[in-house]
Amino acid sequence: MNENKIFLEGLSFFAFHGLHDEEAKLGQRFIIDLTCWADFENATVSDDYEDTICYGTLAKTVEDVVTNSRFNLLERLAGAICEAVFAMDVRISKITVKVNKPSAPVPVHTGGFGVEVTRARPAANG
Repeated sequence: MNENKIFLEGLSFFAFHGLHDEEAKLGQRFIIDLTCWADFENATVSDDYEDTICYGTLAKTVEDVVTNSRFNLLERLAGAICEAVFAMDVRISKITVKVNKPSAPVPVHTGGFGVEVTRARPAANG
């Protein structure tokens, strides 16, 4: 089985994640990068949409998690994105999601703070 990658970079969403009350009230921007490993080798030959994974559906799945949930930790947000993407398409075998919080409430000037989580699809039971 060949494994290829589909990646989405710089997805930007306004949401309300964070430990502090102000973050829940005011919200802030989150930048998400997503890489999915999957066998879509047939698409490299067939040029058939059914042989690949829809980038738009991936982006919408991430958007739904980021904007319709609330988490204290970026680590949990990244984990929830992984879970939703695995549920979206069974062909995805591994995911890396990077969550960047450019306006984290810390007294240091920076381009952002974040986490990166990589998960393999859990083995099927039975």
